[in-house]
Amino acid sequence: MGYLEGFWVTFRQMFRPRITGQYPEEKRPKVERLHGRHVLNRYEDGMEKCIGCELCAGVCPARCIYVRGADNPPDDPVSPGERYGFVYEINYLRCIHCDLCVEACPTEAITESKLFEFSFTNRDDAIYTRAELLVGDDGRPRQLPWEDWRPGEDALTSGWMRATAPAGDHRWTGEVQWSGELGYGVRAPEPPQEAADPSEEEG
Repeated sequence: MGYLEGFWVTFRQMFRPRITGQYPEEKRPKVERLHGRHVLNRYEDGMEKCIGCELCAGVCPARCIYVRGADNPPDDPVSPGERYGFVYEINYLRCIHCDLCVEACPTEAITESKLFEFSFTNRDDAIYTRAELLVGDDGRPRQLPWEDWRPGEDALTSGWMRATAPAGDHRWTGEVQWSGELGYGVRAPEPPQEAADPSEEEG
């Protein structure tokens, strides 16, 4: 191919529509069941859901979760159980976002948002602590300076988990078994689940 043919290829492309998006100003829509950054949830009364059982750390294939439980203070309990997650850390340099921790959690304490874009300036920022993972008093995830949150990225946390039965038990198919969360209440069911019809329960 000579010079003229090469310039013609370039010139011709100048008038074709561009397919490249202007990232990060323009982003493609994210699927509802995307696995992203974790959050530690609270019940609607403000108590933490995590009971420090360490099941999430035990099931994690990447060994990126570290949990240490502690006994609840009798005069000021943190969670409804006997224990709570005193130390909770996730190393996002190792996390593969498989969501097995969400499935293993017996209290639905940990879920995943749709945020997956991080911009760490040092390795210490990649290790999220309990204070950074725990939702605020409004139930919303804490937004850290190196995270690029967009509207709606916390609206459907772990939607795929709510679309199935708890822990994959087929006996609960069609039954919404999801506890209320601070700031959100009981999250809406996901297909193929449907909320139970009160008229059917009475009959």
